[in-house]
Amino acid sequence: MKGNIRPTGVEKVMREDDFIVSKTDIKGRITYGNRVFIEYSGYSESELLSSQHNIIRHPDMPRAVFKLLWDTLQAGNECFAYVKNMAKDGSHYWVQANVTPSYDPAGNMIGFLSVRRKPTPEAISTVSGIYQSMLAAEKQAGARDAIAASSRILADLLAAKGLTYEEFALSL
Repeated sequence: MKGNIRPTGVEKVMREDDFIVSKTDIKGRITYGNRVFIEYSGYSESELLSSQHNIIRHPDMPRAVFKLLWDTLQAGNECFAYVKNMAKDGSHYWVQANVTPSYDPAGNMIGFLSVRRKPTPEAISTVSGIYQSMLAAEKQAGARDAIAASSRILADLLAAKGLTYEEFALSL
């Protein structure tokens, strides 16, 4: 949890026509956030700029989801994911995220662009159940083996469905 911010259990539901947009540098520091990002996060623009994007990370998010996201992006690929974020006041909001690498004219990766929209209630229900199982595996395994244990839960689910993570995320 961020400092003394604790989850309140209060959910902010995105409006149908909202798009949360942010940009980060290669290290994940926020370089841009649109007005909708500022609104839902509860932080001011000055508080967000230069902060690590994980300033809005909710403790209900499994570490393995972020490892998958970063591994996908570092390989130069876009990533689709469902994420539960935590606002400055402790409330939360779910997003369906599409994150893509950004490149300079010479082809060097210089950061990331994330566009998030409102997920369906069905997607949230499905994903939150999976994330709860992944979090339980992380806690049981302990800090050293948490990501591996949580990743196995997700890998087994995807194998059973015969889908890649991207296919699964886009199917919800």
